Amino acid sequence: MARADIFSVTVNRFLAPVARFLEDPTVSEIMINTPQEIYIEKNGSLVKTDARFESEEAFMAAVNNILQFTGKRLTSEHPLQDSRLPDGSRVHVILSPLSRQGTCMTIRKFAKVMFDAEHLVELGSWTAEAMEYLRMCVLGEKNILVSGGTSSGKTCLLNVLSAFIPNHQRIVVIEDSAELELQQDHLICLESRGADRYGRGEVTIRDLFRSSLRLRPDRIIIGECRGGEALEIIQAMTSGHAGSMSTLHANSPLDALNRLETLCMMSKIDLPLYALRAQVTSAIDVIVQLTRFPDGRRSVTGVAEVLPLDAQGRYAVRDIFVYRLEEKSDSDKGQLVWTGAKSQFGDEPKLRVLLRQAKLTGGIFAPAEAKAAAQPQEARA
Repeated sequence: MARADIFSVTVNRFLAPVARFLEDPTVSEIMINTPQEIYIEKNGSLVKTDARFESEEAFMAAVNNILQFTGKRLTSEHPLQDSRLPDGSRVHVILSPLSRQGTCMTIRKFAKVMFDAEHLVELGSWTAEAMEYLRMCVLGEKNILVSGGTSSGKTCLLNVLSAFIPNHQRIVVIEDSAELELQQDHLICLESRGADRYGRGEVTIRDLFRSSLRLRPDRIIIGECRGGEALEIIQAMTSGHAGSMSTLHANSPLDALNRLETLCMMSKIDLPLYALRAQVTSAIDVIVQLTRFPDGRRSVTGVAEVLPLDAQGRYAVRDIFVYRLEEKSDSDKGQLVWTGAKSQFGDEPKLRVLLRQAKLTGGIFAPAEAKAAAQPQEARA
């Protein structure tokens, strides 16, 4: 029996109190605040359950068994741990007394059904026009940042966008905990590792990223940009590794650029602010904004192109698609619509060749000589 199969059997036994939630496709997250207080996210809503672990000891046995699958330990020296279940579900554990009510664990379930681009159109998460625009950007090797709040669907969308990458290209994927499920043949997947009980053997996202540059990647995909490695990422994007992608926690495209700037500063490399901002704007081409609505819906609510810094050295973006609410309605239902702005990539030879495949976005990518006189909508911060 394979190692993963053995762990799957034992983990299922230890997690018996929440097994029915792990099997329920409508449940996306299981939040164990204490052994006697368990919440789930079901169809986008938080629900308190009647599930219970028999004791604190039974709960800790489940926690330690899960961590063992990825070779991690929960100790006073390492009280915060990320792990995953054998099926790929993401796990985060916080040890008491950092968690004042006791050790807590959250399980973000791995999606058993992988969404594709057309399915997202059917769900209303984006439109066919936005899908084609982003497909052109991926094929045209634009660097894309997927931005959104917690549980807004960033990883899911990154999976969908990655499906547009040609199968012959070599892709290196770097993650803290493996979540991405790319379908290409030529794929190298790297996962970070924490230090052992003696503080040895740690391998960070930053370490893996530096190593990946020696693996001759055509594209690099970072599961999430969250620390000082951001500076290396944007430097790689501007030095021959076009078409890379990552995700970031932010509330808008402009917020995403400001947050990326802050993460770069965490590298402790002293750069003039203008030089750093110029690097950021040169590295990131397109930002896709995701939003999770109160009813649980997850939708693309904005697609923006990053422009050069303005005269005051501020970030600027051009909104290509925005989410507009339905008129004469009090609900949050709406649709992603083209703003009428033209893409700045329309003059690029590679995009002009790709436009032969375009059915819906010819007007967006119209080259300079064919652009309408109307000025595009732009935002600055």
